Amino acid sequence: MVAQSQKISQEMLEGMFEQAQSHFDIDGDCAWSFFFTDRDPEKLKAVAPALESRGYRVLGLLGPDSESDDSVYFLQVERQEHHTVASLLARNDELYAFAEEQGLESYDGMDVGPLGRPGS
Repeated sequence: MVAQSQKISQEMLEGMFEQAQSHFDIDGDCAWSFFFTDRDPEKLKAVAPALESRGYRVLGLLGPDSESDDSVYFLQVERQEHHTVASLLARNDELYAFAEEQGLESYDGMDVGPLGRPGS
């Protein structure tokens, strides 16, 4: 379970929106990537179909950093949609719950870019 203190706050999202706005128009549809983590890559692969059925596109599984002893894997999914700080807070709550329901180590957060960036 993700500890409450580790969850992404409204203030963090406000800062993210402010920073992104200086690079591209975040007020419309964007390419939103979301990340889940686990030490077992098979658990991440197993949840991919459930995320696809919810409208996410699976971009892939990222392995651990070869310079680190940490064996955490990341599953990256993407969805093209419009968010406000409030709607992204709600989406994050949904994804934290999904990770917990699926027994994953964590929902690790998101990234955003303009539509048409590589991978979107």
